[in-house]
Amino acid sequence: MRPKLYGYKEYRFLVIAHRGASYYRPENTFSSFEQAVRMGADMIELDVLFTKDNIPVVIHDENLSRLAGTNENISNLTIAKLDRAEVGSWFDTKFKGEKIPTLSEVLNWAKEKITLNIEVKSEAVSDNPEGGVEQKVIDLVRKFKMESHVLLSSFDARALSRFKLLAPEIPSGYLYSRETSKGKTIPQVVDEFNVDLYHTTSRSLTKRRHTQLQEIECPVLVYTVNSRREMKKLIKKGIHGIFSDRPDRLKEVADKEIPDRLH
Repeated sequence: MRPKLYGYKEYRFLVIAHRGASYYRPENTFSSFEQAVRMGADMIELDVLFTKDNIPVVIHDENLSRLAGTNENISNLTIAKLDRAEVGSWFDTKFKGEKIPTLSEVLNWAKEKITLNIEVKSEAVSDNPEGGVEQKVIDLVRKFKMESHVLLSSFDARALSRFKLLAPEIPSGYLYSRETSKGKTIPQVVDEFNVDLYHTTSRSLTKRRHTQLQEIECPVLVYTVNSRREMKKLIKKGIHGIFSDRPDRLKEVADKEIPDRLH
């Protein structure tokens, strides 16, 4: 069984760069994404939040204190103000000047280069379906004709249900959490959230859960793994992809363990 993915080729196993090549470059920046492409990643995972003026931007943290050294929230800043933020020097001074990309910029850059996993953070999702954050993401994906090169994911069940309603042709992935699963079985979760893939941690992928995923033929992706030993262990289990900060290491392990992974 292969993932129902997505992009230019068929994959038996996906090497997914977590926030780009974030072990080597500041996360969720163009330098990190470009490095992931150079390292041969099959997919880049990135995070999306929304500015005060409702522009989707690529960043993991709602608050800028860790990455930009300022105690301000993304949702309280306009795109014009956010554009002044510098998110590279926290990682290394040689990356000083790195900016927070917009989702539009990243989609435009990724065309003909690489598949994207766009994770919409729960902080961006509203109880009001008219909030439209999901529609905005989908509109941009369609604008850049990336429907077959994108996977939409979230921890938030509201976002997942809206994605499937608005764009059933675009695959979606459920990010497992104990809170949202609420004791349901794997088949119940996959059916209720109407998703195509299941994303989880290595620790949460128990033997029972993995068996259930195999029984319903739902591809499973595991995050975030940087150890060679853990990579090999998971690949031998037959999972369909791994998120890693070190995509070069993961590609090396995957190519050795699964010589025919790329078809």
